[in-house]
Amino acid sequence: MSEAQAALDEALDAFEPTIAGQTRAALSFFRSRFPGANLLVYDNYNALAIGLASGDKQSGIAFSVTLYPRWVSLFFSRGVELSDPNTMLFGDGSRIRHVVLKDGLTHEDPRVLELVDEAIAILEPPLNPDAKGQLIIKSISPKKRPRRPAG
Repeated sequence: MSEAQAALDEALDAFEPTIAGQTRAALSFFRSRFPGANLLVYDNYNALAIGLASGDKQSGIAFSVTLYPRWVSLFFSRGVELSDPNTMLFGDGSRIRHVVLKDGLTHEDPRVLELVDEAIAILEPPLNPDAKGQLIIKSISPKKRPRRPAG
């Protein structure tokens, strides 16, 4: 196991098993669907975010799988540009929109995959399907909010 994989596993293990399991399933699914994507890990104060990117910079992230103590969300870097025919996206910022994966909504839902595929299609630079995606730890904050719900 690589050092980066060990660091990601440790970060995931800090969350409730259901949240960690949901995230591992999503990452495995997206890695097989987009083998050329890099996974950029940002273990921040508020959340753990794992971006699927065409390169090694934040600007190349199509979307990120982001963990909170009670749910997992997908954040779309260019969310305002997505068509969102099923009105699933939340947020009112100038660029980013997100979908909360809870109450039975999963990363494999066709409506979610429409958003994912559209985010990948408009990604600049585009994904190289022949590349071997890498796992890159970008940051680990020494201070973090609790990763499990209180009580």
